[in-house]
Amino acid sequence: MSNYPRYAIYYAPAPASDLDRFGAELLGYDAFAGQDLLFPDGVIAAAPDWRELSGDPRKYGFHATLRAPFSLAQGRTEAGLLAACAAFAATPRTIPRFRPVVGSISGFIAVIPAEPPPELLKLAADCVSEFDFLRAPLTEADRARRNPSRLTPTQREHLDRWGYPYVMKEFRFHMTLTGRLGSERREPILAMLRNRFASIGLQTLAIDRIAVFRQENAASRFRVVGQWELSAA
Repeated sequence: MSNYPRYAIYYAPAPASDLDRFGAELLGYDAFAGQDLLFPDGVIAAAPDWRELSGDPRKYGFHATLRAPFSLAQGRTEAGLLAACAAFAATPRTIPRFRPVVGSISGFIAVIPAEPPPELLKLAADCVSEFDFLRAPLTEADRARRNPSRLTPTQREHLDRWGYPYVMKEFRFHMTLTGRLGSERREPILAMLRNRFASIGLQTLAIDRIAVFRQENAASRFRVVGQWELSAA
């Protein structure tokens, strides 16, 4: 089993921004403050089981994965992780920008790019490779939970090399809002979330920051312990 605490490197919108409030309120959890939030007006009326539908992403907070959760390798520390993130953020790079939309991805509903730019794939790949020295090797139990037999050969290679199957060219940016939904539920929920997203009027999203989220134990939610703005080239 994984050792705790676990850490993840995510994109999280700036605290109190329109996108941050949109996602945090829909999930009913603010990962910056570590506090529960009331759902927005009308959500429970539109979907009485919304608490259950949003239960899976609530555990992680509103985010997009850049480096999936991992335990620290022996001899590595949280302070070292935070210092590595600060150095990473200080390195000038092209900031990915795209038009965000609400869509379905593998049965989940999420904020996704209308057209993902190549800079986004590079940022995610850099987060995977440059922080890998901090990661403890996967345990057999952790590997088994990924159901390797259901992965493609490339995904299995990524799992064994990087500790997570959906990296490099398998990466798909998404900020999850629901658990997996059956097709009969997905369309009405998708329509409701698209209407709500349209109300914040976000036409362009810049992935201009990274954050470290920490999970204390298997039963706890992830919470932000550090955040940095990326330096633009």
